[in-house]
Amino acid sequence: MTDTSTQSPPTPVPRCFALLPCAGTGSRAGTASPKQYQPLAGLPLVRHTLAALQAVDRIERCLVVVAAGDLFLSLDLDRIELADCGGATRAESVFNGLQALLAQGAAPHDWVLVHDAARCLVTPQQVNALLDACWHDPVGGLLALKLPDTLKVEADGRVAATVDRSDKWLAQTPQMFRLGALHAALAATQAQGFAGVTDEASAMEMAGQHPRLVPGSAQNFKVTYPEDFALAEAILKSRP
Repeated sequence: MTDTSTQSPPTPVPRCFALLPCAGTGSRAGTASPKQYQPLAGLPLVRHTLAALQAVDRIERCLVVVAAGDLFLSLDLDRIELADCGGATRAESVFNGLQALLAQGAAPHDWVLVHDAARCLVTPQQVNALLDACWHDPVGGLLALKLPDTLKVEADGRVAATVDRSDKWLAQTPQMFRLGALHAALAATQAQGFAGVTDEASAMEMAGQHPRLVPGSAQNFKVTYPEDFALAEAILKSRP
């Protein structure tokens, strides 16, 4: 007979949550209202983003973090919830959203996928590729794209140098980490106003971790400038 008196209880199977910071104003987009709510192919931009995440069965729930008083979204969608705890910066919104997930019963060992609301062209296939690559990874990772263009260093409006691009990647989202580890990494920078945190991977790097790079797609770009809307709409309309 096997002695089980000293055996540790099995670790619960991790769940997977998505977190969508949606409290920004999108000032570079040149729109009168936040860019995530601008019409795109017949729907507010963010609804295309949410549809892609909803199509991934392994995501248990998606928390959309909006600014206090933001009443634009009144979602009655399966596995989508709102939290009006958006902060002054993206990092603060993500941190507040992680705290909301923990308060709602998510566990530190659960996975969380943080995704930009304005990356409305992400596909369920890309999200699943990230999940497959990172599910058993000790750190987690992010979708990213190898830099396709020559990279220049500027000084006074002129080229100062050309940078070797062979090891350069463009970070995308989703970015996938253990909820507790990401929360701790962001908490360590909170007193400094999240200085240096440009995305979740950068917070993990500051904590001494090395996230996995998972090849993404050039179509998974972040709608940022006015001309991006027409391109995103054309791509959406070209899809089945």
